[in-house]
Amino acid sequence: MVCSVSDGVSIRDGKIYLPHALVDTYFRNIDAVIVLIQQGELMVMPVHQATSGGSLLKVRNAAGDRVVQARDVFQDQDMLGYKVENLPVIWQSEKGALCAQLD
Repeated sequence: MVCSVSDGVSIRDGKIYLPHALVDTYFRNIDAVIVLIQQGELMVMPVHQATSGGSLLKVRNAAGDRVVQARDVFQDQDMLGYKVENLPVIWQSEKGALCAQLD
């Protein structure tokens, strides 16, 4: 499923901002995610068991928007200064992740 631009994620300062619509669709009842960047692709994967680790999916506001701190992931890719608003995302079932091209 491709999400519209209005449902895209925003990235700044090593944080990924997810609107409520995306969280409700792909991360309902999920408290943590794993964030990876591979070959210019951002992947945000739900963690289904608390003991599996991951980064907290923190509540950002009363609307239910969330934010995940992934500073280390962006820093490892020399992308700490990367900034974008409403980056289109797509759920890729075969990867079990919400994905976006960062190029």
